[in-house]
Amino acid sequence: MSALLFSTLSVALAEIGDKTQLLALLLATRFKKPVPIILAITIATLANHGLAAALGNYLNHLINPNYLSWIAATGFILMGIWVLIPDKLDDTPTKTHQWGAFLTTLILFFLVEIGDKTQIATIVLATHYSATLQVIIGTTMGMLLANVPVVVLGQFAADKLPLKWIRWTTASLFILLGVAALLFT
Repeated sequence: MSALLFSTLSVALAEIGDKTQLLALLLATRFKKPVPIILAITIATLANHGLAAALGNYLNHLINPNYLSWIAATGFILMGIWVLIPDKLDDTPTKTHQWGAFLTTLILFFLVEIGDKTQIATIVLATHYSATLQVIIGTTMGMLLANVPVVVLGQFAADKLPLKWIRWTTASLFILLGVAALLFT
């Protein structure tokens, strides 16, 4: 599977029920301005995942390739397990309404994404695939595929998705990729 396609699918599925998706829902219901929210999510994700992919690319040059494939495979398996743990939004943003929908979303989305499953997945994907730009584009597209419907449709979309099934499917994909990487290294 290509870096672009796998990055898109894995992040789109991993994002379902993630805290950044919950944040997108919260911002959509608070501001009721989908266009600036979606634009800010796009920019924040490009910046965040660009940095994550750069780190993954750097690790490719820093670590012996024999060890890197084992590390990437282990990372995929651990991501699969982590995806099974549902997220909840820890802190509700306060006093951000004065910044407007775009700036609030941009700052909060970038910060909440730091250390998140999808950012870690981007690092792992960038170490596994040599196509860094495809990984960045793919993970950003995956993020948008998961979040744009939530922003546009609000609570309806979040309540109707089979989150448990989506988590298990995503976990299976990551674990299968990890096992495949272990078998073929």
